[in-house]
Amino acid sequence: MNQKLIKFGLILAAIMNFSVLIFSRGFTNPAISNADPVVMSNFGLLMIIMWGIAYLAALPANANIKWLAGTFALEKLIYGIVWINWQLENSLFAVYSTDIFAGIFYSIYGINDLVFMAFFTYVFFTCNRKKPS
Repeated sequence: MNQKLIKFGLILAAIMNFSVLIFSRGFTNPAISNADPVVMSNFGLLMIIMWGIAYLAALPANANIKWLAGTFALEKLIYGIVWINWQLENSLFAVYSTDIFAGIFYSIYGINDLVFMAFFTYVFFTCNRKKPS
């Protein structure tokens, strides 16, 4: 597995998680937590930032990233499923009418998580694989 690609993916995943600070306006935007008070409370948003920090903390783990990547893939899968369920049970239009930043956030966060789930799954299955001789 290309280490530069892994590092780029980890940094990009962290940046995307840190973007919650923009959408939540530094945890002051109540529209995000009002739309999903369980998962996207200020505590939940803080945990998203903590996952971003975890991605950065994994940068030096060149040889042993496989199981970290598997953990990250599972975490992203969970958020992806939560987002799909939220989309099926809620009105995105209502969130947009309350706050554009919250609407954009709820439009993209699950897609983002599913894309990074695929990336981390790929890393998990390709890390430490023997190259054919």
